[in-house]
Amino acid sequence: MVRLKKGLINQELVEAALLGLEMQRKQLDSQILEVRSRLSRGNGRPWASTKNDHRISAAGRQRIAAAQKRRWAEYRRSAGKA
Repeated sequence: MVRLKKGLINQELVEAALLGLEMQRKQLDSQILEVRSRLSRGNGRPWASTKNDHRISAAGRQRIAAAQKRRWAEYRRSAGKA
C-alpha cells in the first residue's frame, strides 16, 4: 500500500493506481480472447490447418518407428562402449 509521511495513505493516488490496473486488465482480457480465437481457427481444433491437412499413413508411422528404434540401438551401443 502506498504510504506518505506519518503513515497517511494518499487516497487519490491509490484510486489512480486502481484505475490503471483495471485498464490493464481490460487490455489483457481482450488480448487473451484474440489469442484463443487464433488457436481455434474456427473449426474447434487447435492449430489445425485449413488447407493441406496432412496425415501420416500407417506405413509412414512404421518407418518412423523403425528409424527411431535404430537410433536408440545405436545410442545404446555407443553408451555401452563409453
